[in-house]
Amino acid sequence: MTARLVIAGTSSGAGKTTVATGLLAALAARGLTPAGFKVGPDFIDPSYHALASGRPGRNLDAFLSGPELIAPLFRHGSHGADIAVVEGVMGLYDGASGRGELASTAHVAKLLQAPVVLVVDAAAMARSVAAIVHGYSTFDPDVNVAGVILNRVGSSFHVDLLREALEPLGVPVLGALHRDEQLATPERHLGLVPVAEREGRARTTIDRLGETIAATCDLDALVRLARSAPAIAGEPWRPDEHEPNPEYAGVRIAVARGPAFSFHYEENLELLRAAGAELVDLDPLTDDELPPRCGGLILAGGFPEAFGAELSANWSLRSEIAAFARRGRPVLAECGGLLYLARELDGHPMCEVLDATARMGDRLTLGYREATAACDHVVWAAGTKVRGHEFHYSRVEPSTSAQPAWDLTVRGVQRPEGHVAGSVHASYLHTHWAATPQVGARMVAAAASDPAVVG
Repeated sequence: MTARLVIAGTSSGAGKTTVATGLLAALAARGLTPAGFKVGPDFIDPSYHALASGRPGRNLDAFLSGPELIAPLFRHGSHGADIAVVEGVMGLYDGASGRGELASTAHVAKLLQAPVVLVVDAAAMARSVAAIVHGYSTFDPDVNVAGVILNRVGSSFHVDLLREALEPLGVPVLGALHRDEQLATPERHLGLVPVAEREGRARTTIDRLGETIAATCDLDALVRLARSAPAIAGEPWRPDEHEPNPEYAGVRIAVARGPAFSFHYEENLELLRAAGAELVDLDPLTDDELPPRCGGLILAGGFPEAFGAELSANWSLRSEIAAFARRGRPVLAECGGLLYLARELDGHPMCEVLDATARMGDRLTLGYREATAACDHVVWAAGTKVRGHEFHYSRVEPSTSAQPAWDLTVRGVQRPEGHVAGSVHASYLHTHWAATPQVGARMVAAAASDPAVVG
């Protein structure tokens, strides 16, 4: 198994993304081939990992895929890489609420038998850092906290105080980053602003991060630590486990991309390709028509609310998508895609595929969900069980002309969610298909059901 280490934090905001992304960039600058992973369901941090590493950013989520798929997904995603950097989620031991260690950074580190480097925001502390690191390194003896990176230190003297406090613990300090506002990435209501909205500026920031990590961290020690991770027997996850139906070869599926729709799990796309699909990028901000011979449409999550006027102004594409749905062509939409299919979003006319109205609010809906497909759909068969997550501030008034897409279980209580209208399946639920690979094949089969789009 590829050399690997986990970059964990004492809490959200400690600096995990700064360190992980900068480390990926620094390793690439050294001539190594790094692979980036993110613990948890987040889409945005992996976009920065991808820019820094030159490889797809991937997720390792023990809730979404199940713990048994973490190592196989890691093997698959790190194939051909020299070293993997796994960025944690929240604090080291924070996981799915009420489920113990499940889906925590510590859980994933143990499943991968990977050493952990703990990032500590040391901006307002001195000797207390030793109590924090001692607690994190001894809380679970099966978690190998093998080093510390100090973030937001104030001066060389401050670093000396912190090192002196940590020395008796025997946990080495592998780096110390000084406060630097130029290394910050802009944030919005759901986290960092995605790379798709600021690629040029993001490249500049990542280059600076890589230089900073190279100058302030012991790269040689970090590489040695990653290479100390033991070999683990097992096979990689394979999107092409089953042979594709030759009748589906060449079917085209449009995938919404660009600044407004940038949330994708790489494995979902790989399953579609493995089933025979040709994926064609579609930017609803700039493309005024669907690709020729398009058999299916995937409208990903993202931030359509930030581009409401521009999306609304592209009436040509909105009309095409509405007509596409009326013809019974398969459409899968998640979160941002759901908003785009509504009649309107914050007063801006949208595709009007669903008889529903979308509004941004000030209350966050967030969390893992267990879901069962509530009605039969060409892709999500009734009764299909899946684990997903919600993360949104918007609200959609229920559509009177659609059936619910899911029966969700939230803290033991069931509620309907989403919309199914003909071959359209739209909901807030983000799904990772690694544990339900048949979903990709069913989407391709549905897209190929019109002979005019195949070949």
